Amino acid sequence: MEALAVLTSGEEFELMLSDLMMADLDGIGLLERTKERYPDMPVVMVTAVHDISVALAAIRNGAYDYLLKPFEREQLLNTVSRALENRRLKVENRTYQTNLESLVKARTDQLQAAMASLERSYDITLETLGDALDLKDRETEGHSKRVTAFTIAIARAMGLPREQINTIARGAFLHDIGKIAIPDRILNKPGKLESDEMTIMKEHAYHGYQIVKKIPFLVEAAEIVYSHQEWFNGNGYPRNLKGEQIPLGARIFSVADTLDAITSDRIYRPAQTLQAAREEITKWSGRQFDPEVVKVFLEMPDNIWEDLRKEIHDAQIYRVAYSTGAKG
Repeated sequence: MEALAVLTSGEEFELMLSDLMMADLDGIGLLERTKERYPDMPVVMVTAVHDISVALAAIRNGAYDYLLKPFEREQLLNTVSRALENRRLKVENRTYQTNLESLVKARTDQLQAAMASLERSYDITLETLGDALDLKDRETEGHSKRVTAFTIAIARAMGLPREQINTIARGAFLHDIGKIAIPDRILNKPGKLESDEMTIMKEHAYHGYQIVKKIPFLVEAAEIVYSHQEWFNGNGYPRNLKGEQIPLGARIFSVADTLDAITSDRIYRPAQTLQAAREEITKWSGRQFDPEVVKVFLEMPDNIWEDLRKEIHDAQIYRVAYSTGAKG
């Protein structure tokens, strides 16, 4: 009991030598309490009890070693020396681990900062590509930005992880990038396209895929670009994919794309209502659209879409779309 009082006095100790047989609290009890508070301090038990079970009990409870009385001075000094060396190694190892953890955290923070900077650079690159398309196809100016925000909103409502949403968002934003390869006479033709012209126009999905897949961080997004005109029933193009053969991001995009097309002004008609868009998407569920995606879309509040349009209206939309997705 006196030893416990000394240990709790605040003074630091490097080693404890303890007898086994003591009044009130024996050596094993003292050992247990000591190890609870000072796990790195070695404890050497000293006793005249010649019983191996007692020695094993002491070791099991955390004793470093066990000395039998009577013992030689050198025996004691060697045991103490080994115990102190053991403590030193434990303390050094703990210090090393602490320093290593701090170093790893610092390096991790640096890496995360670098990755965040790189991701911002990626997004700027995407915006530049989108702006290049807007210059070529004025009729749908702002469409890529809006449909990206709509796609993110649906993907978040479906509970998809952030990394997957980022990939889907990039695919949505670049879905029409292949139109850069379509001749202006076809892309900007005011009237209905002829059959051969429509064939050329349909090539934009493939052209977009070929452009985007060459950029390492957009390889997964390229599949969405390639598949954004596929239909759930297999009647889309360019590969006639069906059902889950179509990447999930492309299935989500298809609903968002139709929503924007119906609720936006076109040269040949004014914007229609959100209700009209809901009815049209419901009508084509299971044919053009994935029923599960449609179900999530229909359960989303009406105000989301108008709020997103307002947020997107003024520029830097690609980043706004990301932040909107992040905030939910």
